[in-house]
Amino acid sequence: MSNGDLNWITNFIWGIADDALRDLYVRGKYRDVILPMMVLRRLDAVLEPMKPAVLSMKDNLDKAGITNQDAALRQAAEQAFYNTSRFTLRDLRNRASQAQLKADFEAYLDGFSPNVQEILDNFEFRNQLPKLSKADVLGTLIEKFLDSSINLGPKPVLNGDGSVKYPGLDNHAMGTIFEELVRRFNEANNEEAGEHWTPRDAVKLMAKLIFVPIADQIQSGTYLLYDGACGTGGMLTVAEETLNELAGQHGKQVSTHLFGQEINGETYAIAKADLLLKGEGEEADNIVGGPEWSTLANDAFPSKEFDFMLSNPPYGKSWKSDQERMGGKGMRDPRFIIEHADDPEYSLVTRSSDGQMLFLANMLSKMKHNTALGSRIAEVHNGSSLFTGDAGSGESNVRRWIIENDWLEAIVALPLNMFYNTGIATYVWVLSNRKPGHRRGKVQLIDATGWFRPLRKNLGKKNCELADADIGRILEAFVAFEETEQSRIFDNAEFGYSKVTVERPLRARGIESTRAYTPKEIKALKEQGRIADDGVPVIRRIHKPGKVEADRLRGLFPLTIDGKRCVVEYEPDSELRDTETVPLKEPGAIDAFIRREVLPDAPDAWIEGAKTIVGYEISFIRYFYKPQPLRPLEAIRADILALERETDGLMADIIGAGQ
Repeated sequence: MSNGDLNWITNFIWGIADDALRDLYVRGKYRDVILPMMVLRRLDAVLEPMKPAVLSMKDNLDKAGITNQDAALRQAAEQAFYNTSRFTLRDLRNRASQAQLKADFEAYLDGFSPNVQEILDNFEFRNQLPKLSKADVLGTLIEKFLDSSINLGPKPVLNGDGSVKYPGLDNHAMGTIFEELVRRFNEANNEEAGEHWTPRDAVKLMAKLIFVPIADQIQSGTYLLYDGACGTGGMLTVAEETLNELAGQHGKQVSTHLFGQEINGETYAIAKADLLLKGEGEEADNIVGGPEWSTLANDAFPSKEFDFMLSNPPYGKSWKSDQERMGGKGMRDPRFIIEHADDPEYSLVTRSSDGQMLFLANMLSKMKHNTALGSRIAEVHNGSSLFTGDAGSGESNVRRWIIENDWLEAIVALPLNMFYNTGIATYVWVLSNRKPGHRRGKVQLIDATGWFRPLRKNLGKKNCELADADIGRILEAFVAFEETEQSRIFDNAEFGYSKVTVERPLRARGIESTRAYTPKEIKALKEQGRIADDGVPVIRRIHKPGKVEADRLRGLFPLTIDGKRCVVEYEPDSELRDTETVPLKEPGAIDAFIRREVLPDAPDAWIEGAKTIVGYEISFIRYFYKPQPLRPLEAIRADILALERETDGLMADIIGAGQ
């Protein structure tokens, strides 16, 4: 079927909304009726030829007292779904009253298989029936979806002479129409579109970033794809198409299985329905969702590992309710409390106000480690994932875990205003646990903010898109892995730093300088007001001579007591405590930094080594900053003179008016 035919059918269905629902629903709510009705009509058309066989099988199963009927009924229908009611949509066209039509239509809906019931429930379609029936619109909708001028069935409609009047609509074409309608409804509802729908240009880029670099390594076989925030399922289907296309180009045959999880009921219903409409019933069973299926609190695939993963998790969205369901601050989810850096309880748990990094941690927990290709991941984040969180925070720990495991291949900065409901900066993270040799120990940053094509008309806040040429430029920069103005390559350690606690001694007046004071005595000194900057350092511990080597930087100071060379530790003054951020690549490491930057001003300072924490952050602005040239003095002087002339004229007007 040609694109023109598909567009005609799409426009026809789009027109049903205006014709039947204009005075009953606001435009933003048309989708609540049109999408589930389209799903029902397609399923009805597909099931119609096998309706007698399904009813016969249902009757036999009931007579035999068999309760687990799903598999047998699917087999009878020759589909991954079925309907056991005695009605088809055509049977419901002529009803004497709206009440009878509503009752029979509800019986028709009740006859669908459990997977379709789940779609209808999440569409909340039954909630629309009283409104549609009361307004006498339900029958009109059924008539319009059965209109003889369109064919939503898989078999062609023939003329009287046997020639084809309307070609059959195969599963792929049906899926294309459905996705186009979803896109139009999302764009019409652009205030919420970006929440559940990633622009197709961004999805195409993400799919190519995970597949193109390893296209020549793809072997014939089965691959599992996963999206932990799958929305309407667009990322999974685009990824599947991209993988199949690249495999075919290299003479390979691949089978794919799609897995997704989505908390929003309607978008989950769309994703599941889309796969059913495409004839991918098994894949539809692998899409799990609804309000009770939060990816963070209720992982639908805890034991699964995947070859390729893509996602666009929610940004800046609180996950506090999830955290409470997971045990609060004492949560022990193995996806987020792991072993790393000699810490058996290394926490990846982020602030409760933003859980986007946890979606990335969730995907990393599902990587394959025992296959040739391992796992490849592409995920969209906003800028906070690059730098938010101090050393030791969940966000920093996620970055550290990723980079120290050498999983981060690249981060691509996308153009501003790429998404529908936000103009903020967005970035695609590309990760792999099978980095090629030339990428090992390195991270590539690509500034693609200037590579885009303006839209002729804004879609919400989206005012630009990635043309195929722009996607090609990004891929070329990624694959080339070379230093350019838009591509920078760094050692992993470039992004790490040590947060070092610097202590200075507590000083007090009127104390002995060669004996140690107990915690109780130190407390008394503070209460007596004897603490003073010009006092004597308070000793808290004296090491016996020869037992410990002096090391001023570590707080082990040499001191002669009763003629003997000892090593002492001073009580730290919490008021003077400070921290220093020392890059991991600092020449000479922490010691050299402290000697250069701290000791000249505070010679009695030392490092509290046990409190040193390693953190990671990535600053695109720092690495791609382009200073603006200063304006010539002549231009500045001309502007000043022009302002003076304007001011003189203004003063004359004011003075003249006053006279």
